[in-house]
Amino acid sequence: MRVVWEKEIPAEKIVVSPRPVWKCRACPMYGKRPSCPPHAPDWREAREWVSHFKRALLIKFEIDMERFEEEKREAILYLLKKEAEFFREGKLYAMALFPGNCNLCPDCPFERGEPCRLPTKVRPSIDAVGVEISSLVKIDFSESVLYGMVLIE
Repeated sequence: MRVVWEKEIPAEKIVVSPRPVWKCRACPMYGKRPSCPPHAPDWREAREWVSHFKRALLIKFEIDMERFEEEKREAILYLLKKEAEFFREGKLYAMALFPGNCNLCPDCPFERGEPCRLPTKVRPSIDAVGVEISSLVKIDFSESVLYGMVLIE
């Protein structure tokens, strides 16, 4: 995993709608991870929540598709580290949004109906809360990339 870039954006540019959530319904992980619908906040609630932030950090990660799960896990850990840095700087409500479903644990107990091992680390997926990432970046399907976000203040 490699960070391609980090861009601070005004939170008012973040579009939240039901469209990404509906795409989640077609995903085989739908309902299986705590970061995914229906476990993530509803898009309407997320729209209001995002409106209370002034800025966000958008991060583009390049990943090796042959090591997808491991590299995605590294990206998620990077996002959590960034969130913690903002928190230490006094941004009490900083919160990361994961690129897709949580895969912090290589073997997810939540999928088997057991409690999550890392409930204090799980964050919602960008899509799960309705953030239209395509409203912020041009999606190029020839790239092997993931996007993550940290809402800052």
